Amino acid sequence: MLFEWSLVTFSLLLVIFVVVKMFYFKNLTIKEQRNNDVMKLTLKEAEVLIRKYQIQLQRALGNIDILNEQMNKLRREIKAVKQRNSQYRIENEKLKSRIKDLESRIEALI
Repeated sequence: MLFEWSLVTFSLLLVIFVVVKMFYFKNLTIKEQRNNDVMKLTLKEAEVLIRKYQIQLQRALGNIDILNEQMNKLRREIKAVKQRNSQYRIENEKLKSRIKDLESRIEALI
């Protein structure tokens, strides 16, 4: 009788222990699944943000390339303007000397 009672008690305790362990591990599995789902969602959001910033960076770099091309074009134009300006100065000096020469001829005629 005592042996049977001990065996039933031990079996009952073992069943209770196994059931508790089962619920514990089931709960852990559910928590782990939730964490995995959250992690997947976070990774997807991070990938979207990375793609967004890559696109913005590519656009910005493209804009920088366009600006560099425009700056180089403006530099070339400025050089051309400086060259024309120096040519005009030389012409201006020649014309001034010619005017003085013509004024001196007019003075000589008067």
